[in-house]
Amino acid sequence: MKLITSYCRVLLFTQLLIFSFSHFAQAQELNCTVMLNYNQLFSQQNTDNANLNQLKNVITDFLNARRWTNDNFNPEERINCKLNINLIRSPAQGVYEGTAQLVVTRPVYGSNYETLLISYVDRFFNFNYLPSNPMYFNENTYSDELTQMLAFYAYLVLAVDYDSFSKQGGNPYVQKAFQLVNIAQNSSGAGTAWRSSGDVRSRFWLVDNLMNQQMLPFREGVYTYHRLGLDTFTENPVAARRQIMNVLTNIQQVSKLMPTSVYINSFFDAKGEEIYKIMAEGSKEERQKVFTMMSQLDPAKTEMYRKLLR
Repeated sequence: MKLITSYCRVLLFTQLLIFSFSHFAQAQELNCTVMLNYNQLFSQQNTDNANLNQLKNVITDFLNARRWTNDNFNPEERINCKLNINLIRSPAQGVYEGTAQLVVTRPVYGSNYETLLISYVDRFFNFNYLPSNPMYFNENTYSDELTQMLAFYAYLVLAVDYDSFSKQGGNPYVQKAFQLVNIAQNSSGAGTAWRSSGDVRSRFWLVDNLMNQQMLPFREGVYTYHRLGLDTFTENPVAARRQIMNVLTNIQQVSKLMPTSVYINSFFDAKGEEIYKIMAEGSKEERQKVFTMMSQLDPAKTEMYRKLLR
């Protein structure tokens, strides 16, 4: 499976002329940009700016300096992602509550365009952090909430990226994310976002979606959308649009079975505008069909999709 993934990556980056003399160097898998916003904490007594200034670098190093797979990545092949953290409250020194948004991107073959793979909002980014307590990660144990969440994000990034290059290519990393959820569930210090009783948009339900057999047509559709749709678009836009419409039809069927799926919602948070732009050049019949589907699948953007009818 990885042979297919690596081959596709080489094709992409050769076309984009990104390869350089560092081609044979090995690097970690992630290239994650971390943004840490704690403006809302300035008026709170428990805020320690020195801790927070250090925290951004600690998170960045944890994600980017660690090897998460056994695969070899060249520096230019690293997976681009962004983690935007917004801290809202600090009820005690070293205790933080906030939200986080994880955005993962991927290059498109034959272009200089990067497409969004997923935009996931974690509404329960709550953790303890003091510089005196180093972050220690062991995938078989629960050490602390921040470490567990960041490792979960790392495997999520790998899962959605690998799925876009080969059918169910992300399975090993879905399994690792699932294992982290199970470990957290059995740990007394873990938050509610690891449990089924939490919000339907929680980390538990996200990995549950990825593991669910009913979601397989959607996950395989992620491959079709990117490899048979976007990656072929410059060569044959008509056929690429047809592939993407087939994917949307399959997603519509999955959505009927799993109407509250956080993974499907996160997919359309990332893809809505892109789908609109792709289909805006389609035939009248295609645009009508896509409007009907997308106004059901992604109702928050109905007015944007309505422009397809013009």
